[in-house]
Amino acid sequence: MVIEEGIARVNQFSECGSSVSDKRGVESLPTALGNILPHSSLSSREFPHKIDFPGRLRYLKPMIYLVLGLVLFLGVHSISIVAPAWRDRTAARLGNAWRGLYSLITIAGFVIIIWGYGIARQHPVFLYAPPAWTHYIAAVLMLPVFTLFLAAYLPGRIKSTFKHPMLFSVMLWAVAHLIATGILANVVLFGSFLVWAMADRMSFRWRTQRAIPMAPSMKLNDGIAIVAGLAIYVIFEHWLHLRWIGVQPLSM
Repeated sequence: MVIEEGIARVNQFSECGSSVSDKRGVESLPTALGNILPHSSLSSREFPHKIDFPGRLRYLKPMIYLVLGLVLFLGVHSISIVAPAWRDRTAARLGNAWRGLYSLITIAGFVIIIWGYGIARQHPVFLYAPPAWTHYIAAVLMLPVFTLFLAAYLPGRIKSTFKHPMLFSVMLWAVAHLIATGILANVVLFGSFLVWAMADRMSFRWRTQRAIPMAPSMKLNDGIAIVAGLAIYVIFEHWLHLRWIGVQPLSM
C-alpha cells in the first residue's frame, strides 16, 4: 500500500512538472558519484539489507548514510558554537594536526552527504507535496544566495550590512529548497543546514568570529560579488543543477 501510494505521488509530481519526480534526478547523482567512487555501489538493488527494520521503519534505512554525513560535516562545524574556548585551546595545542583532522572529517562528511543523498532519493518518502508555483518562489529566494556567499570573502558594503553573509546565503538556500520540495531526504538535508546556520548566526552573541581568509578590501568588491553571484546563479539555473543534481529547477 505504501509503495503504491509512493508511485501514485511520483506520477502526480510528474504531471505537475515537479523536479522531485524527475527520473533523471534519481539516477544521475548516484551515477555521477559512481564515477568519483568507482568501488562504491549506489544501486538501490545493491544497497545492503543486513539490518531488518520493522514495518515502515525500513523506508528510513536509506537515510542512514545521509544522516551520518550530516552528523560528521555539521558536527565538526558546530564545535565553535557549543565549545568555542575548547576549540581554540585544542587548535592551538595541536596546530597542523587539528587543521588536518578538521579537514579530513569535513571532506568525509561532505562525500557521505552526497552519497547518502543519492541513495535516499532512490527511496523517496513524501512528506508533503508543494504546489508547482513554489518553484518560482524558490528561484527568487535563490537569486542573492551566491552573491551573499561570495560577499563573505569580498569585504564591502554587503558584508558590513549582513555581518555574516555566508550564513544568510545558507539560510536562503535551505528555505528555498524546503519550500519547493517535500521528500524526506530533502527535508532532512536542507532542514539540518537551516538549523545549523541559524544556530551559528545566533552564537555570535556570545563568541567572537575568528578571522577568515578574505580578498583585499576594494570598492569593486560588491560589484564583483553581485556580477559573479548572478552569473553563477544563471549557470546553475540553466545548466549545472540539471547536470549535477539531475533536476531542472524551472521548466523551460
